[in-house]
Amino acid sequence: MKNGKQGEGGGRPPVVFTPEQVIELKALSTVLNKTQVADYFGITEKTLRAVESRQPEVSTAYKRGKVKQIAKMGYNLCTLAEEGNVSANIFYLKTQGGWREDAPEPIEIPQLNIIVDPNASNAPAE
Repeated sequence: MKNGKQGEGGGRPPVVFTPEQVIELKALSTVLNKTQVADYFGITEKTLRAVESRQPEVSTAYKRGKVKQIAKMGYNLCTLAEEGNVSANIFYLKTQGGWREDAPEPIEIPQLNIIVDPNASNAPAE
């Protein structure tokens, strides 16, 4: 049952992350999206976003963890590409170099008419 009158703070208290939870969130953000992080902490994604707006350090920790992992994976990709991994080279050039594979343009082939002479024989030509 709610205490107080409507509008007098009768809901749940806001979720506040401890410094330890902020560190944990930063580590989790390297492999989980916001929905998954929220599930881990037992809250909704909407609540996580509200925490981020009240505690900017939570948002910063999530972003830094994510960016750190992306940089690490990018470095690994470049290393593979430089070692001659063709798939890594193609992926890198498509995502970072703007390369793309276009479908070949259709080529119009004119109609070919073959007329067989009924008087022709199967004898070899001389």
